[in-house]
Amino acid sequence: MEWSELEDLKIRMRDFARRRDWEQFHAPKNLVMALAGEAGELIEHFQWLSERQSEELDARTLEQVASEIADIQIYLVRLADRLGVSIADAVEAKVLENERKYPVERVYGDSRKYTEYGPQE
Repeated sequence: MEWSELEDLKIRMRDFARRRDWEQFHAPKNLVMALAGEAGELIEHFQWLSERQSEELDARTLEQVASEIADIQIYLVRLADRLGVSIADAVEAKVLENERKYPVERVYGDSRKYTEYGPQE
């Protein structure tokens, strides 16, 4: 399974890199490091904000945050492409795993990690 928008982006970014001879720089290791850097840039926008402020970004900051989110998505798509990982399949598997680990009736209103709940009855 693949989401058509992600598939289109994957192809577009692969072509973007190939046309510039950048495949040589897009080893998974490099893409992961670039992804971490972009995540850090996203964090900078929120670092000293209160929870309320983080929900009420001004237009300029929101535009900058959107740009960082785009960078992160692009690097994720490139990484998945280079590793042959289907993002759609990986997300579906993770959602199913989280539904199993965090059943509504057990975790409703509680943010603890699944390992803190003890054995399921």
